[in-house]
Amino acid sequence: MPILDEKPIIVTFWHGELLMQPFLYKKIKNNGKIALLISEHFDGEIIAKTMKFFGFESIRGSSRKGAVKSLIGMIKKVKDGYDLAITPDGPKGPRYSIADGVIAVAQKSGARIVVFNYRVSKFWQLNSWDKFLIPKPFSTIEFFASEPIDVSNLEIEQAKNLLKNKMLLNAI
Repeated sequence: MPILDEKPIIVTFWHGELLMQPFLYKKIKNNGKIALLISEHFDGEIIAKTMKFFGFESIRGSSRKGAVKSLIGMIKKVKDGYDLAITPDGPKGPRYSIADGVIAVAQKSGARIVVFNYRVSKFWQLNSWDKFLIPKPFSTIEFFASEPIDVSNLEIEQAKNLLKNKMLLNAI
């Protein structure tokens, strides 16, 4: 597991691996405050309510709807000491793509990015754009978290390529 100081981080993971990520976050930063970027769509509402159960806050919006409002909200949360969680390929894909927002927030807030992935021995995979994973009962799950990535001095395309390569290392 990476060594994290008390500075806010931006946690990134693929949209299809969303389900198990709260467990990894709680393992790494049990007392951390985190806000998740969640779309304003109906399914986003379900996710927001579920994440609230874990004690996670949400910022509603996406790169397609409410982008400026959510960008400002995320930067404010980092300044208030919150970690952020962003699926750079969500809410509608394409799968394994990196939207500009995660890089913009990291560069404007000074927060470093930590990539979360997991591998699961047995799972159901939905026939959706993100190939959403649901671990089967009694399967083995391996969690991965990268060292913090600093993108503050990179051009946006360089930063997106670096992040994508790190995120694909352990992708299913």
